[in-house]
Amino acid sequence: MENNKHTGHISKITFASLLMTLGIVYGDIGTSPLYTMKAIIGEGNIITKTAIFGAVSLIFWTLTLQTTIKYVMITLKADNNGEGGIFSLYAILRKRAKWLMIPAMIGGAALLADGIITPPISVTSAIEGIDGIINLSRSEIIIIVIAIITFLFFLQRFGTEVVGRSFGPVMLIWFTMLAVLGGMQILQHPQILVSLNPYYGFIFLITNPLGILILGAVFLCTTGAEALYSDLGHCGRRNIYLTWIFVKFALVITYLGQGAWLMSKEGMKLEENPFFSIMPKSFLIIGIIIATLATIIASQALISGSFTLVSEAIRLNFLPRIFVRYPTDQKGQLYIPAINLLLWMGCCAIVLYFKESTKMEAAYGLSITITMLMTTVLLSQYLVKKHINKYLIIGFTIMYVCIESIFLTANLFKFLHGGYITILIALSIISLMYIWIKGYSIKTKFRKNVKIKDFVTQIDQLRADTDIPKYATNLVYMSNATADDEVEDKIMYSILNKLPKRAAIYWFVNVQVTDTPFTTQFKVNKVSDFMYKITFFLGFRVNQKINIFLREVITDLLKSGELRPKGNIYSALGKNTLGDFAFVLIREELSNQVELNIWEELIMRSKLFIKRIAITPQKWFGLDTSTVTVETVPMIRGTRRVYKLQRVKYKSKKTVNYLINCLFLSFVIFFISFSLFKASDLVSNSSK
Repeated sequence: MENNKHTGHISKITFASLLMTLGIVYGDIGTSPLYTMKAIIGEGNIITKTAIFGAVSLIFWTLTLQTTIKYVMITLKADNNGEGGIFSLYAILRKRAKWLMIPAMIGGAALLADGIITPPISVTSAIEGIDGIINLSRSEIIIIVIAIITFLFFLQRFGTEVVGRSFGPVMLIWFTMLAVLGGMQILQHPQILVSLNPYYGFIFLITNPLGILILGAVFLCTTGAEALYSDLGHCGRRNIYLTWIFVKFALVITYLGQGAWLMSKEGMKLEENPFFSIMPKSFLIIGIIIATLATIIASQALISGSFTLVSEAIRLNFLPRIFVRYPTDQKGQLYIPAINLLLWMGCCAIVLYFKESTKMEAAYGLSITITMLMTTVLLSQYLVKKHINKYLIIGFTIMYVCIESIFLTANLFKFLHGGYITILIALSIISLMYIWIKGYSIKTKFRKNVKIKDFVTQIDQLRADTDIPKYATNLVYMSNATADDEVEDKIMYSILNKLPKRAAIYWFVNVQVTDTPFTTQFKVNKVSDFMYKITFFLGFRVNQKINIFLREVITDLLKSGELRPKGNIYSALGKNTLGDFAFVLIREELSNQVELNIWEELIMRSKLFIKRIAITPQKWFGLDTSTVTVETVPMIRGTRRVYKLQRVKYKSKKTVNYLINCLFLSFVIFFISFSLFKASDLVSNSSK
């Protein structure tokens, strides 16, 4: 089994590849014009020239500094064999320092929280544009939004291959529409172009009484920047480079156009969404339809990204194993039913709780700000690893930590207005990650491994003992011991003591997740003619189908002559050179024989509870359930309480009877003596 290179991402620049990139990458950031300008100016606030020029200036320079320079020019180069995203970046760095796990956990959790917020605010903003045509009640808008979101999540089980083909053309139409509509307004008020000067953004911030709070709304324009990095593996760096030129042009033009329209309303209160207001009335219906399709695509991108993120987190041991389906043969297409259900429930809850897109803005942006800040921390370590000039690294880190900290502070002011929802979601995910990681650490610390070679003689004797019924031709144990010549002591106990298991060949299989995404390698340690330790090195994006992989390894060993054929020559399927297989999985349960401190016991019991509701190991490893035995063993860890017992000598019945008789005789003597004493005392008193 060789290391297979990932061939799924696009290397050639073609019109089709550029079109696909438009559809996959830019859904989130592409739909930000729906609500960003309205959020900055503030519905019901007086429109001023300072606010208009300042808003456009801040948007332009945020897109330039945050999206263009940080993500497109710098972060995209931090690829992991062509793959991007915060977990891919962490996989490159995880051997440098253990503390890097913290920003990876926080950033990943916040990104998943963003996946719950983005669909509701995007779809709601688009549907609210219908108010310009027909009057809909708030409840009717909510019903339409939930119906669209429900339909979108329902489609996930079938895969997005067919729907995905239309993403690119729709987004091309969307960005073209943004540029055209914005350009029409700029022609009417060309003076809006001076707002690109950063001076106006600075003046707007220092003269506005809300000050830093404005930046929380400004940040909405760049919330999809993280998607550029996360989707690197799907589209390729060069495709993102070229398409970003067009996308940024369209975004800047539409924001300038909205600013130009606002100039015609100077001195008035903002009572409508500038995005829909720049559309001609005759085009409004078409514009709303295109906007709705664009928001669906943005939502789809976030949902698919969440599936990929969870899948990576599982294989990096951040999260428990969850059932993953692959609806199509297309690479990268995956579907996680549990996550799909949770995301749908979360999105519907957000819609029902906030009801309006304006109120959702408070919760939106906070999570992605946290993710970007964590990416900056990891990226600085990546630059160190690449031996970039230390002064450049310091400058980059200080610059973006300051920028993103300011944005984070601005978004934190919206905490009580809805931002707490994002924080609660992220904290829940972080807590789950912590329990899983800490529980594994506790269990691993006290796991006892033994040398396989020390048991060769005993197992060979077991193989020759015909009094014990044959368990299987090939007996396979999954092992967590990473050393080539070691397994857990519980495995040897299972073979020799618990229920002696006689087999022709014993296989001990260990799976190690690599830092690269699509590694498929293995090595074999032949301990004896009948005992093998197989170690698989699988990338964090590789599906761990051990049943298939193991049979491929054994086939290779048979072809090379390292393994002699075994099995039934009378097989109905022809000569069976492998024989039958049986898998034994050992499940540990917390033992009452040991004492843990309160915190450790809480962690371990929480982890074991989570494991009960997660996917079973046999399904995760793709094992045939009819050949799998699960054995439960007590998980012994911690310090046993030492009881000092004192032995008492055994006393026979004769001894006991003798003691009883002596006691009774003593009592009789005492009673007689006491009676004689009283009698003599009485006689003495009478004589007196």
